[in-house]
Amino acid sequence: MVQNTMARHQRSRLDETDRAIIRSLQSDGRMPFSRLGPLVDLSPAAVRQRVLQLMEDGVMSIVAVTDPTAIGHRVQVMLGIKVQGDIDRVVGDLEAQAEVVYLVVTAGRFDLLAEIVCEDTTRLLEILQGIRMQPGVQSAEVFSYLRLAKQTYNWGVPE
Repeated sequence: MVQNTMARHQRSRLDETDRAIIRSLQSDGRMPFSRLGPLVDLSPAAVRQRVLQLMEDGVMSIVAVTDPTAIGHRVQVMLGIKVQGDIDRVVGDLEAQAEVVYLVVTAGRFDLLAEIVCEDTTRLLEILQGIRMQPGVQSAEVFSYLRLAKQTYNWGVPE
């Protein structure tokens, strides 16, 4: 998935209108095209086309961000995983698990970092046991979330 996501970002530089659209939608992702258009000096139809193209190019997506605890998922952990052998096989197995909501291939102490969100510690234990039994998984270390200090999706828009 990481390779596929990066491959979609082949788009050349964003122009100032693209950056203005992205900044506006980062402030209010539900902003109607009729309001967004005038902010970026485009008609609603033209801004709609731009937004759809940015989404098709993989530059952005518009999603609802939820608080997992508010919808019954009381357990959130980051899992550091060391892999021996075929890392892509382990990545594929982890991608298929609904509770794995974030997965990156890394350099350093761990080969993979996986964020897991689930309803309770019983389910977490089942998930961890399954991951630790996967071929290629050498070890997995759990980092329990005690409190979310910061979470942002407003990366800034590069020039």
